[in-house]
Amino acid sequence: MTDRTLIRLTGTDARDFLQGLVTNDITKAAQGLVYAALLTPQGKFIADFFGHDTGDGLLIDVATTHAPTLAQRLTMYRLRADVQIEESPLIVSRGTGTPPEGALQDPRHPDMGWRLYGDTDLSDDTDWDALRVAHVIPETGIELTPDTYILEAGFERLNGIDFRKGCYVGQEIAARMKHKTELKKGLVQVAITGTASVGTDITANGKAAGTLYTQSGNHALAHLRFDRATDDMQADSAVLRRS
Repeated sequence: MTDRTLIRLTGTDARDFLQGLVTNDITKAAQGLVYAALLTPQGKFIADFFGHDTGDGLLIDVATTHAPTLAQRLTMYRLRADVQIEESPLIVSRGTGTPPEGALQDPRHPDMGWRLYGDTDLSDDTDWDALRVAHVIPETGIELTPDTYILEAGFERLNGIDFRKGCYVGQEIAARMKHKTELKKGLVQVAITGTASVGTDITANGKAAGTLYTQSGNHALAHLRFDRATDDMQADSAVLRRS
C-alpha cells in the first residue's frame, strides 16, 4: 500500500507518552492492533491510526497524507520525554483473504480483514470502498476531516475510543458528547439513485441536511443531521434515503 506510512516510537517513555495523548488504550497494542486518533484540545480530528507494540517500540500505521502532521504533533508534545520518533521503512499490506504469517486483525470490524508490516507489499485487490460503505467506516481525508468529531464518525462502534483509560488530548469534549448530550449528527449509510461527487451538499425539503461522501454501487456514506434525514433527500441530481 503506497498510501500508508509507518512511524516508529522508541525510548523508555514511548508507551506512556502515547497513552497520554490518544483516544484508545495503547497498553492493548501488545496483543493486537489498536485503532485510535489524535485530537485537538477542542476534540476535533487530527489523524487516526493503528498502533502496534512490537516489544522494542511502537509502530503507528497512518495515512501518508497525515503522517507529517501526526509526527509534528507528537514531536511538539514530546518535550523532555525519552521518546524517539522516526519513519519506518516497513511496508503496510492489507487484505481480506487468508492472512499471511504475522498479519494482524483490523480491529474496526471483522470484515475489514488483516494488516501486515513487512518488506514486501502483499495487499490483495479487495474493494475497500465497498466494505467501508457496507459497514459505515470513515476514511482519513474523506469522511474524517479537521471538522470531524470522532463520535459522530462512529469511533465508539469501531473500537477507536476507550472511555475508561484516563486523560488524553480532547478527552473532555469526547466524554461530554458521550455522557451529557445526544448526538444530533453522524455518519450513516444511505441508499442513492444517481451519482454525486464527494463533498456534495445534501438537502431535504429545501434545507441543508448534510454532506455526501464515498459511494459504492447504490449506497453511500453521508454525514447527516438526524432531524432532517428523510426518505427524499437530494445531492445535486442524486436522490438519497436512509438505508
